[in-house]
Amino acid sequence: MFIDTATIYVKAGNGGNGMVSFHTAKYVPNGGPDGGDGGRGGDVVLIADSSIRTLKDFRYKRKYNAEDGEKGGRKKCNGAYGEPLVIKLPVGTIVKDSETGRILVDLNVEGQKYVVAKGGHGGRGNTRFANSVRQAPNFARAGEPGEEIELKIEIKLIADVGLIGFPNVGKSTLLSVISAAKPKIADYHFTTIEPNLGVVEHKETSFIVADIPGLIEGASEGSGLGHEFLRHIERTRMFIHVIDVSGSEGRDPVEDFRIINRELESYLEGLSGRPQVIAANKTDLADAVMLETLREEAVSRNIKLFPICAPIAMGIDDLLDETVEMINSLPAPVIFDQTVDRKLYTFEDEELFTVEEDNGTYIVKGKWIENLVDSTNFDDIESLQYFQRLLRKKGVIDALESAGVKDDDPVVMHTLEFEYIS
Repeated sequence: MFIDTATIYVKAGNGGNGMVSFHTAKYVPNGGPDGGDGGRGGDVVLIADSSIRTLKDFRYKRKYNAEDGEKGGRKKCNGAYGEPLVIKLPVGTIVKDSETGRILVDLNVEGQKYVVAKGGHGGRGNTRFANSVRQAPNFARAGEPGEEIELKIEIKLIADVGLIGFPNVGKSTLLSVISAAKPKIADYHFTTIEPNLGVVEHKETSFIVADIPGLIEGASEGSGLGHEFLRHIERTRMFIHVIDVSGSEGRDPVEDFRIINRELESYLEGLSGRPQVIAANKTDLADAVMLETLREEAVSRNIKLFPICAPIAMGIDDLLDETVEMINSLPAPVIFDQTVDRKLYTFEDEELFTVEEDNGTYIVKGKWIENLVDSTNFDDIESLQYFQRLLRKKGVIDALESAGVKDDDPVVMHTLEFEYIS
């Protein structure tokens, strides 16, 4: 089964907590602090792997967590780093932020790597807080949380040529003739229910052709199968537009041509203007007037038309000659500019805190506040003083007063609740 979209949640590892420890040894009184730093949490890394074909596995497992960093140790030993989590995705996968729809990365090269969520920094041990005044700090910092994000992942097949056209016009037959692909072929609509790829070799040139499941009118709005697979033509350099010129199913070939191009344009602006040639199939059954009318339409759009009969390979060489010439002169379309800085959210970049008032209670929220509360030893006077200094230095007190807090009003910070005293 060809699964080409999925939504997953990923979370990088949390940083390990710093250690509160004091050196103890025989004949060494007051050895001083020796708590080590916590280890950094593991990153979540995406990698393009050509051995992966679909996103089937992501339909069954949707949550992925990297390893947390270890807590700092005694004797100034730092905690071990968490192992990164490597997620393999098919080459040609677009990764988006599920909430905003923003493209994060286009994994279009074998082996390409991308860190989609960074592990949290480890907390500093109490050794880091010692100075000439505070010689025995009885507190350490908690590790920072790892980044987390819900991702929408989509495969957009990488092919040089896309075969487009209505159902049952001969696209699969043409693919089977020009390549070694063996698509299912039958005389009914939607024989092809998933994209087929074939490698074509012609005049010392190799290229990949994708047979896109049958488009119909309204495909760009969800009708038929086209809506599911239109994304796969975005990467193609050009189209071979296969048209049943015989009108064997009572359709007008010229109108078919116009409808498909309208659907391309409705799906993505400019897509209908991508280079294409017309493969006028079933010419052995075609009416000369009908073929000439289609040719005139093609000329008016500066598109070349090649009469073919796919089952007997009639006209195929001329079609492939033109295709090779066009491919060699066309650049690969750019879906996403990898040079643009798409920096993800980081612990430092986020707003440090917010202040909300709820029925007379003032609530201070934010990851920085959570980390500060978790890092504070409220039974230690030096740790408490450090906590209070940071609240003033980072503007928490000013923000509370601006929000209207008065003496004796309750204030909540993460797991800490107290009455405000100015």
